[in-house]
Amino acid sequence: MARLVGEDFSVLFTGFEHTAWRLETRDEYSIGEEATAYRQYVAGEKVDALDWFWPWLDTMRAAVAQGKRIERVRVVPEPLTEYLRYEAWLCHYNIQAGEDIRYLPRQRAQELGLPDSDYWLFDSHRLARLHFDADDHPVAAELIEDPDAIIRANYYRDLAWHHATPFQTWHLDHKHEIEQHSAGA
Repeated sequence: MARLVGEDFSVLFTGFEHTAWRLETRDEYSIGEEATAYRQYVAGEKVDALDWFWPWLDTMRAAVAQGKRIERVRVVPEPLTEYLRYEAWLCHYNIQAGEDIRYLPRQRAQELGLPDSDYWLFDSHRLARLHFDADDHPVAAELIEDPDAIIRANYYRDLAWHHATPFQTWHLDHKHEIEQHSAGA
């Protein structure tokens, strides 16, 4: 079992050939670099502390320009947590960079039997399970080589993707919930 952090993990996003797919299941992600932007969003201020975000978006744009796909399904509670409102508010940047993001209500994900853990699946054969500490900080990505686990991850990807709603459609029903705190943004 290989654990990846920092640059060792980041290299996965430049080294895949065709697809990078993510299942997101957490109500909160405590990422230090975005703390100021998150605070600004919650306070209803203009969010101008996004320098941490631009390198990710540049990486996504470069991958899409090479014909690669980056997709995510975000499993979310209803109503959304404060953090997930902020994340949905940021989503238009991801979409503009070429990511395809869909949303799936947590209740429906549970009915479908989806796992309650985050992972990235690269090119349908490279599985990176994400680990977090008790305070929702990312700790490491664990490369999983078990063929059965990889097959299950592909199955869950297909199941989640089929039942999730594209962001643009989902956003229409949740716009009031997302933008109520960002009047100054």
